[in-house]
Amino acid sequence: MGKLLIVGTVAFDAIETPFGKTDKILGGAATYIGLSAANFGVNSSIVSVVGGDFPEEYLSMLSSKSIDISGIEIVKEGKTFFWSGKYHNDLNTRDTLITDLNVLADFKPIVPDNYKDSEFLMLGNLHPSVQLSVINQMETKPKLIVLDTMDFWMDHTLDELLDVIEKIDVITINDEEARQLSGEYSLVRAAQKIHKMGPKYVVIKKGEHGALLFNNGDIFFAPALPLEEVFDPTGAGDTFAGGFIGYLANTNDISFENLKRAVIYGSNLASFSVEKFGTERMENLTKKEVQNRLQQFKELTQFEIELT
Repeated sequence: MGKLLIVGTVAFDAIETPFGKTDKILGGAATYIGLSAANFGVNSSIVSVVGGDFPEEYLSMLSSKSIDISGIEIVKEGKTFFWSGKYHNDLNTRDTLITDLNVLADFKPIVPDNYKDSEFLMLGNLHPSVQLSVINQMETKPKLIVLDTMDFWMDHTLDELLDVIEKIDVITINDEEARQLSGEYSLVRAAQKIHKMGPKYVVIKKGEHGALLFNNGDIFFAPALPLEEVFDPTGAGDTFAGGFIGYLANTNDISFENLKRAVIYGSNLASFSVEKFGTERMENLTKKEVQNRLQQFKELTQFEIELT
């Protein structure tokens, strides 16, 4: 089993969907990634920053999941990053209402000494210069570096983003971001172009339509599990990423065949994340629930056919 270092936001969210709305609740990319990866019993640490307004109970909850929080800086006189959004009826589109960077505006990540040799590095959605600074702090090159990013950085910091992309092994983005980054409408062609930028593997997330994994001409597709209720898709992508890299860190195997399984595990965990607002579902997830839903995934995708 390899050590996992997670870099990203630990934050407050306020969410409105057609099914209800919340006040400030726990959110942030690193939070979802960490809670998802914790299902695999991996040795993990989060590097992030919060303000003095961040409740001790949230930090205790993360610690209770065997996540090392020594890399979470607390700026006592500052306020925690806050995002507020409202989802449309289809839950695939949303409007950002508020983005208060607060302490994140001056975030300079410091990797704990005992995680500078981590075999697995998950770079959550942050400014590319912050992601690059973490790569530069690693004492040994990780076995696998996974990067998540978004259209905002493509619009405003493309050159810096391309510098980071050149140094990673896996990129996870959604279909529209893949098209924007590559300039190609076809996702197959988009993946080919993104491969040339550096990553060996390209994971393209398609929300309720599943995820695609590309590796030098090889393609794997994992469906999303059809769900009766979807309350909040906010953390789904990060939960997917956490399940993906958590499984890989647990198995210590980065072959294409094992990455296929990692995509399924990531999709499986993401299907739980959307069932409640915020991190609530992930905080209380049981091993039996995960196993039962994996069986559903298996039944959804397996079939026998005779080729004549």
